[in-house]
Amino acid sequence: MRKTVVLNIVGLTRSLIGPHTPRLRDYLLRSSSAAIGHVSPAVTCSVQSTYLTGKWPSEHGVVGNGWYYRDECEIKFWRQSNKLVQGKNIWDVARELDPNFTCANICWWFAMYADTDFTVTPRPMYPADGRKLPDIWTKPAGLRDSLQKGLGQFPLFKFWGPAAAIESTQWIADAAMQVDAENNPTLTLVYLPHLDYVLQKVGPAGSSIAKEMASLDAIAGRLIDYFESKGAAVIVLSEYGIAKVDTPVHLNRVLRSAGLLAVRDELGRELLDAGASTAFAVADHQIAHVYVNDPQQLDRVNSLLAEQPGVGEVLRGADRGKVHLDHPRAGDLVVLAKPNAWFTYYYWLDDSRMPDFARTVDIHRKPGYDPVELFLDPEIAIPKLKLAGKLLKKKLGFRYLMDVIPTDASLVRGSHGLPPATADEGPIVMTRHKELLTTPALEPTKIFDLILAHLQR
Repeated sequence: MRKTVVLNIVGLTRSLIGPHTPRLRDYLLRSSSAAIGHVSPAVTCSVQSTYLTGKWPSEHGVVGNGWYYRDECEIKFWRQSNKLVQGKNIWDVARELDPNFTCANICWWFAMYADTDFTVTPRPMYPADGRKLPDIWTKPAGLRDSLQKGLGQFPLFKFWGPAAAIESTQWIADAAMQVDAENNPTLTLVYLPHLDYVLQKVGPAGSSIAKEMASLDAIAGRLIDYFESKGAAVIVLSEYGIAKVDTPVHLNRVLRSAGLLAVRDELGRELLDAGASTAFAVADHQIAHVYVNDPQQLDRVNSLLAEQPGVGEVLRGADRGKVHLDHPRAGDLVVLAKPNAWFTYYYWLDDSRMPDFARTVDIHRKPGYDPVELFLDPEIAIPKLKLAGKLLKKKLGFRYLMDVIPTDASLVRGSHGLPPATADEGPIVMTRHKELLTTPALEPTKIFDLILAHLQR
């Protein structure tokens, strides 16, 4: 098989490629390109699993970045085991065709315990004293130390949160080149997330986009140069485009006010009690899975949510198959936002009773995706001073709560999950091997075939 690299530049669209991205513009002009069709939901875990299995979410089971585990009565986001993906991945099929095939996964999701040869994925440490320490999980295990010795500690707090910045994407790119230089895998998958977070914060028309695109373009150009110098075919693609939004929708507050959502009191704070609720929403950008524990309430819940401002459509039962979400993990109802709206996980009605994690970066305890974690609370008078105080407590070994995140969902300016308004605002795929990409549009399930064709060229 021939050496191939897939650069996943999240959030990249044809409309964003221009004078401030000279390397990507040149790549586009010299390549064959196609618009990639829509995966519902258009979120990282679902899209990547579709690309890597060639199956829809109704088959591979990754119905979002998180879902409700009905047997445990718990909502879980950002799980990492590849065992959750139902079906063969691209590396499984390629190895069946060529036993000498090897694969490196550099930060694509569901990376842990996959049958890849080399793996790098963020995996913080959580000591018993409450700290969160940057770290990675790798395969082989020794790769963890060699990467962080050469590149420094993985910049976790630059990867997600209010300090998210280009440094994490640069680290991932450098890791990809180091793994390649040391191991020469047949297929390398590289995840470049920077643009995703910038666009959610400021929107696709934000004043800082040109600058951020230029920084990302330089990294992409360096990767293209490096891998092409090694004789690799380089595929550049993205997962989704990000649309401008201005309307947060609080589905769980609607259900709570209707007496359908239950909470549990813990030290004066409220925690969503999914197992005790009649209905609740697992919010994930512009889509929400709504689980209804009492089937007799389905009609009521459906009608209640359909009439909410910002809700575009509610799909139920077999109708979920229209968007390939007819899977046991999916909600009994799948709610789609209007193009300018997105769904929060918020369920409390009194801010004094919000959970203690609401104002922290805590992607695992929150029962839904929270892009507000990208912001520092604008009501903090001197944010740097408050952060310094928190970090001093951490250094001295005291317990502390990094409660610096706002709960003002109106701050968010970009979201994703729905089909793009135009093809130019949706995901794109590009390759210099023009004979392998001859159509102006490509179904997302066909990305699997495109990668395999590059390996077999």
